[in-house]
Amino acid sequence: MPHRMLSNRIRAEFLEMPGLRLTRDQVQRLCGVERALCQALLDALVEDHFLCVKPDGAYARLTDGADYSQAHPAKAHLGTGAGVLKAS
Repeated sequence: MPHRMLSNRIRAEFLEMPGLRLTRDQVQRLCGVERALCQALLDALVEDHFLCVKPDGAYARLTDGADYSQAHPAKAHLGTGAGVLKAS
Protein backbone atom coordinates (compact mmCIF):
# COMPACT_ATOMS: atom_id res chain seq x y z
CA MET A 1 0.00 0.00 0.00
CA PRO A 2 1.49 3.42 -0.94
CA HIS A 3 2.60 5.68 1.91
CA ARG A 4 -0.07 8.30 1.10
CA MET A 5 -2.82 5.70 1.47
CA LEU A 6 -1.36 4.47 4.77
CA SER A 7 -1.12 8.03 6.06
CA ASN A 8 -4.74 8.66 5.06
CA ARG A 9 -5.80 5.45 6.79
CA ILE A 10 -4.13 6.48 10.03
CA ARG A 11 -5.76 9.92 9.78
CA ALA A 12 -9.14 8.30 9.20
CA GLU A 13 -8.81 6.10 12.28
CA PHE A 14 -8.06 9.10 14.49
CA LEU A 15 -10.84 11.19 12.88
CA GLU A 16 -13.45 8.45 13.30
CA MET A 17 -12.72 7.99 16.99
CA PRO A 18 -12.22 11.25 18.89
CA GLY A 19 -10.03 10.72 21.92
CA LEU A 20 -8.26 7.73 20.36
CA ARG A 21 -4.76 7.13 21.73
CA LEU A 22 -2.53 4.50 20.16
CA THR A 23 1.08 3.50 20.64
CA ARG A 24 3.35 2.99 17.65
CA ASP A 25 3.08 -0.77 18.10
CA GLN A 26 -0.73 -0.56 18.03
CA VAL A 27 -0.70 1.54 14.84
CA GLN A 28 1.79 -0.90 13.34
CA ARG A 29 -0.53 -3.84 14.02
CA LEU A 30 -3.61 -1.92 12.85
CA CYS A 31 -2.04 -1.04 9.49
CA GLY A 32 0.05 -4.17 9.06
CA VAL A 33 3.27 -2.29 8.27
CA GLU A 34 6.83 -2.74 9.45
CA ARG A 35 8.13 -0.70 12.39
CA ALA A 36 10.36 1.79 10.53
CA LEU A 37 7.63 2.71 8.03
CA CYS A 38 5.08 3.07 10.81
CA GLN A 39 7.41 5.37 12.75
CA ALA A 40 8.07 7.47 9.62
CA LEU A 41 4.32 7.84 9.00
CA LEU A 42 3.64 8.82 12.61
CA ASP A 43 6.54 11.29 12.59
CA ALA A 44 5.13 12.89 9.43
CA LEU A 45 1.67 13.21 11.01
CA VAL A 46 3.21 14.85 14.08
CA GLU A 47 5.21 17.20 11.83
CA ASP A 48 1.97 18.04 9.96
CA HIS A 49 0.40 18.98 13.33
CA PHE A 50 -2.26 16.30 12.99
CA LEU A 51 -0.98 14.07 15.81
CA CYS A 52 0.92 14.72 19.02
CA VAL A 53 2.88 12.37 21.24
CA LYS A 54 1.67 12.09 24.82
CA PRO A 55 4.14 11.70 27.72
CA ASP A 56 3.39 7.95 27.84
CA GLY A 57 4.39 7.59 24.17
CA ALA A 58 0.84 7.25 22.82
CA TYR A 59 -0.23 9.21 19.76
CA ALA A 60 -3.39 11.32 19.79
CA ARG A 61 -4.94 13.91 17.52
CA LEU A 62 -3.42 17.27 18.26
CA THR A 63 -6.86 18.78 18.80
CA ASP A 64 -7.78 15.94 21.20
CA GLY A 65 -4.52 15.43 23.02
CA ALA A 66 -2.70 18.74 23.12
CA ASP A 67 -2.34 20.65 26.35
CA TYR A 68 -4.32 23.82 25.86
CA SER A 69 -4.45 24.66 29.57
CA GLN A 70 -2.61 27.92 29.00
CA ALA A 71 -4.98 29.07 26.26
CA HIS A 72 -7.66 31.48 27.34
CA PRO A 73 -10.99 31.90 25.57
CA ALA A 74 -11.69 35.25 23.99
CA LYS A 75 -14.15 37.40 25.93
CA ALA A 76 -16.44 39.94 24.39
CA HIS A 77 -16.76 43.26 26.17
CA LEU A 78 -20.45 44.00 26.50
CA GLY A 79 -20.19 47.25 28.36
CA THR A 80 -23.01 49.76 28.69
CA GLY A 81 -20.85 52.87 28.48
CA ALA A 82 -20.82 55.58 25.84
CA GLY A 83 -20.57 54.38 22.29
CA VAL A 84 -22.84 51.39 22.77
CA LEU A 85 -25.76 51.43 20.39
CA LYS A 86 -29.18 50.33 21.57
CA ALA A 87 -31.80 48.78 19.36
CA SER A 88 -35.08 50.66 19.35
